[in-house]
Amino acid sequence: MIINSSLVNELFRAFHIQRWNDRIRPMELIEMDKHAHKMIIAYCLGKYEEGAGKEIDWNELIRSGIFELLRRIVISDIKSPIYREIKKNKEVFAKLNEYIYTHLVTKIDDHTIKQELKDFLFNDVEKNTLSQRILDASHIYASYWEFQIVKVTNPTSYQNNEIEMELLNDIHAFSDLIGVQKLMTRQTISNFIDMCSQLRFQIRWAQTPRVPKTSVLGHSLLVACISYFLTRDLPNCNKRIYNNFFGGLFHDLPEAVTRDIISPVKESSAEFDILIKTLERELAEKEIFPHIEETWIEEMKYFTQDEFANKVSIKKKIKKNLSIEEITENYNSNEFLPYDGELIKAGDHLAAFLESWHSIRSGISSTELISSEQKIREQYKDKTIGGIPIKNLYASFE
Repeated sequence: MIINSSLVNELFRAFHIQRWNDRIRPMELIEMDKHAHKMIIAYCLGKYEEGAGKEIDWNELIRSGIFELLRRIVISDIKSPIYREIKKNKEVFAKLNEYIYTHLVTKIDDHTIKQELKDFLFNDVEKNTLSQRILDASHIYASYWEFQIVKVTNPTSYQNNEIEMELLNDIHAFSDLIGVQKLMTRQTISNFIDMCSQLRFQIRWAQTPRVPKTSVLGHSLLVACISYFLTRDLPNCNKRIYNNFFGGLFHDLPEAVTRDIISPVKESSAEFDILIKTLERELAEKEIFPHIEETWIEEMKYFTQDEFANKVSIKKKIKKNLSIEEITENYNSNEFLPYDGELIKAGDHLAAFLESWHSIRSGISSTELISSEQKIREQYKDKTIGGIPIKNLYASFE
């Protein structure tokens, strides 16, 4: 089993890392949230390039995005100008990456993932692939989006003009990317990016005191990362990895228009749950889909509707109520768009478990948190999904 308690706890650390912490902020700006925003932007930029006939290595994009998050967790919030100077000195940068690798390799059990991480950190060839350029552009734009908030709350800072000019110059280096052109000229897709960013403001468990506070957006990236590593434990094709990662990343997207409705309320009655899902679909049609390209809508529906169902697409007709074993045996091919909603749901539950578990161990507890931890632990104590012993993961948390 690739994922383990050490790795998920390392990912969870990103909820503790504050960004722009030398500035006045109207809200906490958290590394996990920024990285989630970045991966959503990367999805959009990649879709535009793909639509223009370019070939995107989505596996590389997803893998490098996750590894970059892990690297930034280890080095925390080094300011971009400092980080750039460090990268210019190859000897110093190699030593920094050696430190990062030494720290992370103890969290990873799987040999293949260790080797991929090593290649990511130590490959001397300058990374200039289209996937890497998309990630770099997304990183800068997500930082620029944050700066628009920071600039307003620090109006007297003499550094504002310098920081803004630096960010705009950095973005300009990627102006050949179609999506960057559209974002910087505030075309419709920028509304979608802004809408997704609103999920940073929506705090989960809003009525329950706990630490750290986690946003819907940050939670979604954690689910996506867990789904990715679980999928790597299965026989997989490229579309299976792609769908399970982005399915995890977008699974709560409808909450941008409905806000976060907690699970006990959703599950209070079957009728209420059906009503909420109906409203989510109606609001998505009205308030979300008009802001993305028409050719993306079916895929976005695939990610956000029946998001926890195992499904495939056969000649553009969706087939559901499959087991993961059935998908592996009969539909593990790009043409069928395999989607393991059961794994995404397992990732969603594990992320919720971590939110409870970490808060309780930090000394902030409540009946709701204790009940959630116990309920999820009980649900998975004997659980195996698609041959993956999820139960072993929970056994690691005392």
